[in-house]
Amino acid sequence: MALQSFIMRQVLSFLLIILFFTFSCTKLKSVQEVSENSDSLKVSSDRIVNTITETLNPIAKEAVSEWKEYKNVDDFILKYYNISTTDALYHANELSGLVTLMKDSIRVDLLKGKSIKARFNVLQNETLRLADMSTINSITNKEIKDEVDKIVEVYSAVNSKINTIYKAEELQNSLEIDTETPSLNIKQQNLPKRRGIISREPVNPERIQKQKTLEQRKLGKPVISIPKKTKQ
Repeated sequence: MALQSFIMRQVLSFLLIILFFTFSCTKLKSVQEVSENSDSLKVSSDRIVNTITETLNPIAKEAVSEWKEYKNVDDFILKYYNISTTDALYHANELSGLVTLMKDSIRVDLLKGKSIKARFNVLQNETLRLADMSTINSITNKEIKDEVDKIVEVYSAVNSKINTIYKAEELQNSLEIDTETPSLNIKQQNLPKRRGIISREPVNPERIQKQKTLEQRKLGKPVISIPKKTKQ
């Protein structure tokens, strides 16, 4: 009886050991599968994420508020700040079409200069390049991501240039001076007097003669009148 009890205890201990190792192996395998799946997601991820960079300042935004073609691009391009490579190619033709309409319909006179047009042209070329990628079967996710990053960067440069133009315009307006009615009638008494300089009135011969006549009369001397010069 004691022998049977001992054998049973040994068998139970052995079974417990087997169950423990079986459970440990199963758990380790599950952890490895989860890790492999996570790594697989990282490798196969096709998301393109960009931070929103330059946006229009209030003055520039107000100036282009009636320019619907710019507004359409500004709204649509928000998709490309967080988008999959598949969707980036899927919407590429629509994006390039909107950018082309914006470039060909500049409605603000201040934005018709060569410098800003050059940036519109660069943006159009990049969106057309992305549209061409949608027809290439061998294109890689990295190539798509690099092109989308470039489009976002160029669009930010467009907004930066527009902001610069309106900041310069605002500065110019603040420095303008009305030169049509300059104030030239400055009164002499409003000017600061220099030390050591005594202002003298212009010599008036008639006034001097009157003073001499009064003095001569007071002293009882005969008054000698000086004939006035006649104008010839």
